[in-house]
Amino acid sequence: MTGPLKDHVALVTGGTRGAGRGMAVELGAAGATVYVTGRTTRESRSPLDRPETIEETAELVTEAGGRGIPVRCDHMVPADVRALVRRIEEEQGGRLDVLVDDTWGGDQWVEWKPLWEHDLENGLRALRNGLETHLITLHTVLPLLVRRGRGLVVEITDGDDMFNDRYRGSMFFDMVKVAITRLGKMLHDELAPHGVTSLSLTPGFLRSEEVLEHFGVTEESWRDGIAKDKWFAISETPRYIGRAVAALATDPEVARWSGKALSSGVLAKHYGFTDLDGSQPEASRFFEEVYFGDKKDAPVEDYR
Repeated sequence: MTGPLKDHVALVTGGTRGAGRGMAVELGAAGATVYVTGRTTRESRSPLDRPETIEETAELVTEAGGRGIPVRCDHMVPADVRALVRRIEEEQGGRLDVLVDDTWGGDQWVEWKPLWEHDLENGLRALRNGLETHLITLHTVLPLLVRRGRGLVVEITDGDDMFNDRYRGSMFFDMVKVAITRLGKMLHDELAPHGVTSLSLTPGFLRSEEVLEHFGVTEESWRDGIAKDKWFAISETPRYIGRAVAALATDPEVARWSGKALSSGVLAKHYGFTDLDGSQPEASRFFEEVYFGDKKDAPVEDYR
């Protein structure tokens, strides 16, 4: 393995698909050894019943130039996470440089209706899937970073501060996404004294596998989806946020971002990376000025 992250070890939770897969692959492209966790393997699927597997993601990491290690782990189960940590301790001598905390899996439980009409058990399941998993993971994994006195923790959410200042349409969804952003900020106070940087990071309009299916397109034909939703024109691949994470992980001054709520588009402008097509989607600025703002007729090209 070669690259700026050669000899570095990363853990990407929820790495089966979507942003998790994109971030794992880009860390691999930078030369890292990447532990990829999730619940769907080639032998069994998670309740989401999607076909993507952690083995596939790990293979893509290795093909990109790193070393992918798939580990089935249900981050709702503390014993599973403890076993994961023991494995990293045994195989890497306890070294962990980057923790990308990306568990979610709550879409199936979210109902877009008022709180009193939302099925309570479904809402609590979404809360547990989206937030408890992060807390369990952090509680169990952070000692690896603290003991070394260095490292990076990236809490993956949906929406930056500008976007999430508005109600997200479902109280349980809103609570999870805002809470994860808050985690990135709170962890700064706990981790900075130990040399560890923490932050939260969001993609823009993500073209995940499920989103592509929803629009009836492939990655190659994604622009056909704009006819269904004009805002799809600002969308980005999962590799874009992956390149954001890789840029952070290779930045010797990454502590400058500690406690911040960041987006893939903002970091692309700062570090100079692009999406796979060479563009730099600025979803945050686009939504602020066009979707929520008064520039309804502004060309999307001005934001890519």
